[in-house]
Amino acid sequence: METVDQIFDDASGHLAVGDLENAAAKYRRCVEIAPDFFDGWHALGMALMKLGRFNEAIEAGKKAVALRPNDQIGWTSLSLFYNRAGNIKEAEAAGAKAKILSWGGKIAKE
Repeated sequence: METVDQIFDDASGHLAVGDLENAAAKYRRCVEIAPDFFDGWHALGMALMKLGRFNEAIEAGKKAVALRPNDQIGWTSLSLFYNRAGNIKEAEAAGAKAKILSWGGKIAKE
């Protein structure tokens, strides 16, 4: 039985060579096995965005920021996904949260 880390590494290998469909499928397997795996949700969102599946990328990005609301990378990526989908208002809101975090602020109490 493969571990989540092994599947994630395989997915990242697919991503590195441009095999986005296999990368997305394996990242999705990671989060099915471990629904609280931030890096899996984040990477899934990035792969889906590169595939042009923006709404699915947004859903993955929302899961990532729900898991780590004070993660600047998560909010930056979610802003990008919204932007690519043409949801400018949501993109700006997510981008503002990333900016707050970059200044050392917090979105949620820890």
